[in-house]
Amino acid sequence: MPQVFEWEATKRPETLTDIQRAARFFYLQQHAFGGRVDGQTFGTATTGPSINLLRIEENLSAAHLRLQGTYVEHLPWIDCLSRYDRPHTFFYADPPYWETEGYGVPFAWDQYVRMEDAMGKIRGKFMLSINNHPAIRELFSRYPMFDLDIKYSVGNTNGDPKTSSELVILNWEPNESGDLFR
Repeated sequence: MPQVFEWEATKRPETLTDIQRAARFFYLQQHAFGGRVDGQTFGTATTGPSINLLRIEENLSAAHLRLQGTYVEHLPWIDCLSRYDRPHTFFYADPPYWETEGYGVPFAWDQYVRMEDAMGKIRGKFMLSINNHPAIRELFSRYPMFDLDIKYSVGNTNGDPKTSSELVILNWEPNESGDLFR
């Protein structure tokens, strides 16, 4: 299986049809360590079954149903907001975490400042997940915030998942029962 992964990873996508590119992407994502998109390496899990090629149609159908009505864009975030902002629109943002490394995408402090301002101006709903950093808490202090403990096990060598504190920031108030969506 690692050899097939390497063959697929080295294929030039521009030489493939749309269907072949989609199949290649799906295969690589199902077999990449940690679900990485860039710098993929073959990964295995000892806690569950590997991909079952006999169920690929079922898996694709489930992905299709889950993403039905969703738009995925490759735009600067501010352009995406201006293009799709409507009262019924829900935006989820997961920008690079402040003062962390490894994203390979420049995202300076002024981008967070613009995002904080934009959240207050859009007509739709906005949810932001980000690291729990004092500067982020201060910048977004006018919005409802929720602490979320996340356990990361990818890349962990000692077997115990690392717990990290993250924030979920909204531009709306959840209802009384604590549900984020009304």
